[in-house]
Amino acid sequence: MPVGIDIQVESIDSISEVNMDFTMTFYLRHHWKDERLSFPSITNKLTFDHRLIKKIWVPDTLFVHSKRSFIRDTTAENIRLSVHPDGNILFSLRITILAVCFMDFSRFPLDIQKYSLELKSYGYNEEDLMLYWKHGNQSLNTKEHFSFSQFFVEEFSASGGLTFYSSIGWYNRLFINFVLRRHIFFFLLQTYFPAMLMVMLSWVSFQINRRVVPARVSLEITTVLTMSMIITRVSASMPQMLYVQAMDVYLWVSSLFVFLSVIEYAAMNIYLTTVKEWKQFRKREKISGMNIDAVQVMAFDGCYHDNKTSCSLLSEEDSVRRRSTSSASTESSSLKRRKFLGGHIGRIILENSVIDTYSRILFPVVLLGAYMYEEKLPTYKTWSQIM
Repeated sequence: MPVGIDIQVESIDSISEVNMDFTMTFYLRHHWKDERLSFPSITNKLTFDHRLIKKIWVPDTLFVHSKRSFIRDTTAENIRLSVHPDGNILFSLRITILAVCFMDFSRFPLDIQKYSLELKSYGYNEEDLMLYWKHGNQSLNTKEHFSFSQFFVEEFSASGGLTFYSSIGWYNRLFINFVLRRHIFFFLLQTYFPAMLMVMLSWVSFQINRRVVPARVSLEITTVLTMSMIITRVSASMPQMLYVQAMDVYLWVSSLFVFLSVIEYAAMNIYLTTVKEWKQFRKREKISGMNIDAVQVMAFDGCYHDNKTSCSLLSEEDSVRRRSTSSASTESSSLKRRKFLGGHIGRIILENSVIDTYSRILFPVVLLGAYMYEEKLPTYKTWSQIM
């Protein structure tokens, strides 16, 4: 027996990423002809409620992958049965169904989801009952505008096919197909922008003097904890998948750069502390060497050279030479002192900022390159093979 189907979609109530299901409310209408119910043409048709359903034959339509479904019963069960004089029957129901949908989150939240609801007869195969769309592609009707908090409706379509079961034969199947594209603006505000701000905030530590330990450590630890909170919140709202999602890559790359800013400060302190200790060690060696040279001079000329005593054995020519050199050294001592102070201050500035200066340039450039490389990746499901 051929049974025509047409559907009027009233609403798509909810879509759950965590449970991977959706809820839809629609009008399901069956059209068939039963000559046993024909009658003389007194009126155009007769209309009955749900009480007559149990006394006549009706199709046993089954929703494949349905978790739960029920007939709406506001004031009364939303069932309508119309019988025409020639035996044509219209059987209409208003149904809400919770069905499973298999989603692909590899590009989340830049994903496009394809949903499908399948209908078939439970007990009758193709030889007994043939389901078909009553008006072809026009059998699936929807509202002009569906409004969702996270999705745009890209397409609604109807299709059909056959399925073979080894023990009972071929069955007709009808498909309600719809394609939804996710809004990105919500995720920009809730995830992308906060993560980007945390990465940029971690770069502020490069502007702080390395000797201000509490300020730098507090800032870097705060950014690390905030990134951890963002990752935890996103993970709690998504199902546990075997592959890496696009948002996972973005968040973990951002977290890596926040963590590297902490490592940069630790590495800079270790490096500069090691260099400082090495310079102090070389300075002590130099001072000890100068003391040894003074002892050797005393042993050579027979007197100890200091500011209070002088050696009387020096010749008069040596005294004149010493006075001339002392006047020259006095003139150049101020110039040497200025050069020494300028070099010392320059070394302090260099030690404080050279690593941070490189980090201010390298971190943004490398992060931008990482984001550009992420956009070129074709899919993230391949990461599951690596992991």
